[in-house]
Amino acid sequence: MNHYKPEGLIKKQRRAGIIACIFIILLIILFLISLNTGVIRIDPVTVMKTIIGSGTPRDELLLFEFRLPRITIAMLIGMGLAVSGAVLQGIVKNPLADPGIIGINAGAGLAVMLFVSYFSTELGNSVFIMPVLAFAGAGAAAVIIYVFSYKKDEGVSPIRLILVGVAVAAGISALMIVLTLKLDPRTYDFVATWLAGSIWGSNWNFVLALLPWLLILIPFVYIKSRVLDVLNLGDHTAVSLGMNLEKERRILLAAAVGLAAASVSVSGGIGFVGLIAPHMTRRLVGNKHKYVIPICALVGAVLVLTADTIGRVILQPAEIPTGVVVAIIGAPYFLYLLAKLND
Repeated sequence: MNHYKPEGLIKKQRRAGIIACIFIILLIILFLISLNTGVIRIDPVTVMKTIIGSGTPRDELLLFEFRLPRITIAMLIGMGLAVSGAVLQGIVKNPLADPGIIGINAGAGLAVMLFVSYFSTELGNSVFIMPVLAFAGAGAAAVIIYVFSYKKDEGVSPIRLILVGVAVAAGISALMIVLTLKLDPRTYDFVATWLAGSIWGSNWNFVLALLPWLLILIPFVYIKSRVLDVLNLGDHTAVSLGMNLEKERRILLAAAVGLAAASVSVSGGIGFVGLIAPHMTRRLVGNKHKYVIPICALVGAVLVLTADTIGRVILQPAEIPTGVVVAIIGAPYFLYLLAKLND
């Protein structure tokens, strides 16, 4: 059997490997910086001693019960939102597709807000229910968007999907604002912080609630990377190659919704991650999704962890919600993309 690989393919693989290593190193550096920073500062030597089990009870409590869960959640959220955005952009062939922009995050957020505000008095085991409820809310939003974007004999129009998604997101956001007016002050404060994109889940239960979704769906999306590549060739080409176009789109859309919903259930309304991370990744490694998916996950983790660390540190002892920091980065980038599309 001939195992010869073209030189161009070998270069692409090598480049993707190098970039992946760079982002892994960046993530490790950010991880250590984030462990060292906060209202109570711990020097790097003490952090390392605590990690290997030689720290004081105070340092162990601070690192293992407060900072490590928050850092882990930030990285997982970044991975989930980034891969969700990459899948959506691949499905609709539109560079502006993002789970926050087209209303999927809003649908998940509405379901979580209703549950926390009206049905849940103690978090407890409800932490594990919330990703499922978020998936139901995001799925309902996705179905509405899909139905209104679908045209008989033409399938889903990418432009129509974005426009319908923006309209659905606006409608759900307005409904959420109306609902918040009826909340008691304590619940209102929580919901307002959640809507701003604050990572409110900061213990290991939230990590355990989020992790299974990512462990199942990100490898599944990676396995489907060839399908995404074929979809990028255009509908006619995909059909001529024997692909069941609408079936594959629905399966991938469900995976994207699951990733976004699980992330939103513990992170609040963090937007733009699914827009920025896939674009950065494609600029670095090209459009082949077997490279885009894993590296996009790393880029998303770096982006959200950076934003969360900045938000915790810049105005100590107060915090800026992670979603606000990401929006400060993402909004100008969104405008830049719009300007490029109009060129």
